Amino acid sequence: MKAGKLNIHLGTVDEKGHANIHPAWYYYDSENNRIYIETSKQAKKTYNLRKNENVYFCIDDPNPPYKGVRGKGSAKIHEDINFNVPIAEKIMVRYLGNIEHPMAQELIDAIKNGQSVVLEISPKYYSTWDYSKQ
Repeated sequence: MKAGKLNIHLGTVDEKGHANIHPAWYYYDSENNRIYIETSKQAKKTYNLRKNENVYFCIDDPNPPYKGVRGKGSAKIHEDINFNVPIAEKIMVRYLGNIEHPMAQELIDAIKNGQSVVLEISPKYYSTWDYSKQ
């Protein structure tokens, strides 16, 4: 789950029972087996998760040899700025290279202003595939 800069595709269920897929940047904490996503407090995925904490996720490389991980779990929404800023900084470094990048600053400011939250995914099941080993 750590390799490269692939997006996670997060599946949630909306108020009508329809599936919604949300690509997002993520940080995987291997020590605690948690996936973290920074997103707007007003995002559809956040709204859906307030109603139903169940998620499905997929992180896959679209280039041969194909490999990835998919699974399901539950999500918790963190609104505590002191918890969220260090997580968001890890995400920004992963995708943008540093926290000084203008986009990183904008996203971290959104957390500090209470406009963004961090989603914590606790995987309950997952499976992997790697066709490079065939």
